[in-house]
Amino acid sequence: MNITTLISAKEISNRVSELGQDISNDYQGTVILISVLKGSICFMADLLRSIDSDVTIEFISISSYKGAMKGHISLHDNSIEDIQGKHVILVEDIVDSGRTLSFLIELLSKKNPKSIDVCTLLDKPARREVEIPLSYIGFEIDDYFVVGYGLDVNQKYRNLPYIGYIEQ
Repeated sequence: MNITTLISAKEISNRVSELGQDISNDYQGTVILISVLKGSICFMADLLRSIDSDVTIEFISISSYKGAMKGHISLHDNSIEDIQGKHVILVEDIVDSGRTLSFLIELLSKKNPKSIDVCTLLDKPARREVEIPLSYIGFEIDDYFVVGYGLDVNQKYRNLPYIGYIEQ
């Protein structure tokens, strides 16, 4: 499988720092970051370290893919602590169709947070089926199947320090 670099590790590092500063500037009190597992784990770890304000973290496990094929949305874990009256930022690796985030926003809205924003490393608008308001975007990309920096294909390539696309 040939993987071509799309976004370098240095570009990722610089942009994540900028996103962390933006979030720090926007929130004076505590903000809860909710990592959408598994793909956002690298992004979440780096983003968390780049935010200067008070931060707590949570994780939610959900999937909408089986390998490279789109499947049904499946919620694996929803043990999110009390978020009522609190600011929440969903941290996502990539937004393409918007279906997964739409599902999550609806689910978390029932817990009455003060606000829900979305921070995504990658935005792929060409694939959008459901419009989602994205407050923080790392990079907008074309319709590539991407791997690296937490993103995978069949659990492979998550450990790449850059984001690449699979040539087909």
